[in-house]
Amino acid sequence: MQTLHIIKIGGNVMDNPQILEKFIEDFSAITSPKILVHGGGKLATELAEKLGIPQTMVEGRRITDAETLKITTMVYAGLINKQLVAQLQAKGIGALGLSGADNNLILSEKRNHSSINFGFVGDIKSINTSFLSSLLSQNIVPVICSITHDGNGVLLNTNADTIATELAIALSSIYKVHLSFCFEKKGVLKDITDEESYIPQIEKTVYQHLKSEKVISDGMLPKLENAFQAIEKGVSKVLIYHAKYLHTLENDFIGTELYG
Repeated sequence: MQTLHIIKIGGNVMDNPQILEKFIEDFSAITSPKILVHGGGKLATELAEKLGIPQTMVEGRRITDAETLKITTMVYAGLINKQLVAQLQAKGIGALGLSGADNNLILSEKRNHSSINFGFVGDIKSINTSFLSSLLSQNIVPVICSITHDGNGVLLNTNADTIATELAIALSSIYKVHLSFCFEKKGVLKDITDEESYIPQIEKTVYQHLKSEKVISDGMLPKLENAFQAIEKGVSKVLIYHAKYLHTLENDFIGTELYG
């Protein structure tokens, strides 16, 4: 079974031109099939502030009202997506920028929460795996932003970590999937202030212990929940690491590898 790398790049990486340039170079050097997933970094928030549109975050997730949806769509599916595609093209990579609405790639439903109105936030229902595998077979690299749709003409803002996870799960029946969460830390840290305190390997039982002891920071918890869900549903490997260490994927890996 062929290996497929699905790599989600964090907002803080996209906001740092030097790290992003190194990431693009290393990502381009991966010879096996690959998919890049991204969110929006700080740009959507900054644009909303300039336009006087209030932004609300709950449990690390953006409340997406109608005006915020316009901004996130413009920034995620527009400027950032096409910048990443252009940078990959400059490295000789045949990249194709996509939202979940394109060719029904990612179908979602509007989140129904008992106490919080998340607005136009989408939870994933299905992935068009045949479309993705067709692109990959043609050596086309999908660059997927965090905008999906509901099948009825409505766009939805969907968490990029969740998109990467659901893509990995959906494609694990076709490929040996390696899922990577690339961000601005060296891995899962015992001490958020100490880069060298990263944990090289975490099993789920160890994760539950670290979680109960509050060793892992709250911001990392959703990422780890996504990671272990992926492992349980057939994803071969899940890694969390600093974007500048992408080149260590094949040898002498620097970061955190997760096990079921």
